[in-house]
Amino acid sequence: MRQTLCLLRRLALLLIASFALTLAPGIATAQQTQMSTGQAPLSTVPTAPQAAPARPAADAAGKDKQQNSLADGYVLGVGDVIEVSVLGREEFKPRVQVQVDGTIQLPYIKSVPAEGKTVLQLREEVRHRLQQGGYYTDPVVSVIVASYTARYVTVLGEVGNPGLVPVDRAYRLSEILARVGGLRPTGSDDVQIRRADGKEFNFDMRDIAGGGPDKDIFVEPGDKIYVAAATTFYIYGQVAQPGSYRIDRGMTLRQALARAGGLTPRGSDKKVKLFRDGKEMGRMNLSDPVKNGDTIVIGERFF
Repeated sequence: MRQTLCLLRRLALLLIASFALTLAPGIATAQQTQMSTGQAPLSTVPTAPQAAPARPAADAAGKDKQQNSLADGYVLGVGDVIEVSVLGREEFKPRVQVQVDGTIQLPYIKSVPAEGKTVLQLREEVRHRLQQGGYYTDPVVSVIVASYTARYVTVLGEVGNPGLVPVDRAYRLSEILARVGGLRPTGSDDVQIRRADGKEFNFDMRDIAGGGPDKDIFVEPGDKIYVAAATTFYIYGQVAQPGSYRIDRGMTLRQALARAGGLTPRGSDKKVKLFRDGKEMGRMNLSDPVKNGDTIVIGERFF
């Protein structure tokens, strides 16, 4: 019996060795082929599947960010104070501020993204979360901006009330100028807008008042609007009202004399001296233009 078992074991070992010798050339050939083609050698150890590359956080944030303009309604920003309420529910009337991370904190639903959303979009978001959480069956939500802080334009220069003007909707340039009291008498007709990206636009007040949409554009949050002081001239001598006056577009010496009330009985339009940049100009015609800072002197006639 023992001899039979030993014989069977030897036969099994011989079969295994023979099978291994048969496979060895194929494995060696495969390895040589992989090495010649630059492929990695075969491994009997299973490798873990590679994870998909993570999407950059900036791309994800940019994709999720709301793309709204003031034409869609006021777009909420950091610092804005809003009142959120549910009709008929006294326990839900928070007054909150948009935090630096762009969220607001509300009862029950905690943190809610608000920056970049319109008032209507935030209203629907709050309503959905309250309903989804099972806090109210069919809530009627109201969102009101109590303090506009995030979006404004700056108006400087010769206007009635220079300062910051909140833009709670889409405003045209003429509307913003009207809100600050319009131009002062000392203001020029030139209005300059400088955008947050550095672009500049110049408009004439008369074009703004009487032109089309391309002359009375919509302002954007962050705009700086500047109205420079009007150019002026000085006139004295034999005129009815000597003093300093603004220069209208295309004003001539004849028009400057008229602005000062005309000549006195002793004044002579033949004795007009013009000083420009501290120097006396030569003989001038009454049709010559007046420039900023000019000083006009009217002399007396002989008889």
